[in-house]
Amino acid sequence: MNRTRSFVLASGLLLLASALSPAVAQQSLIDPASYRSLAADHRAFRVGDVITVYVLEATRASSQAATDAASELDMQVGLSSPSTAYNASLGLAGSNSAGARTTRVGELRTQISAQVMAVEPDGDLHIEGVQTLTVNGERQKIRVSGLVRPQDISADNTVWSHRIANADLELVGVGVVSESQRQSIFYRLFKWLRLL
Repeated sequence: MNRTRSFVLASGLLLLASALSPAVAQQSLIDPASYRSLAADHRAFRVGDVITVYVLEATRASSQAATDAASELDMQVGLSSPSTAYNASLGLAGSNSAGARTTRVGELRTQISAQVMAVEPDGDLHIEGVQTLTVNGERQKIRVSGLVRPQDISADNTVWSHRIANADLELVGVGVVSESQRQSIFYRLFKWLRLL
């Protein structure tokens, strides 16, 4: 009987305490805005999340032009008299043949991590990432940015570069190799003067 009375009294005090402090009873240790269950996938979906971008881009352009023109003019004049005969001929001929071909091939394969910078109202993610690599004094910088749809992000939190809308991919190299690829000022001057 004593135990029952103690249990009823403790229950009453507990109910009274919970009624006096409703704000404490409604608080949670989990933030609903950022909570993810253990069974949920770990795809990027909010600002600050990181996503891996597989870059596989290949560009190929080819242009070809040909010109072929020819012209010919022949004139013959003859004069004869009873004692002599004069014959003269004049011929003009000209031909022009020209051809040009331009081919450009570019390929970029890499992986880069990008961060979600903003989220559109429809859930699309603005991503941006920069990676800098220095090898033997040659500094290469790879930058990627664009808009990604959540359904294009795979379960392992990766996306292919051809799935990025308004994609801006940039590869810039600074160093000995890139400097050697530049044309000298004399070559550019002679090219501008049409001497080369």
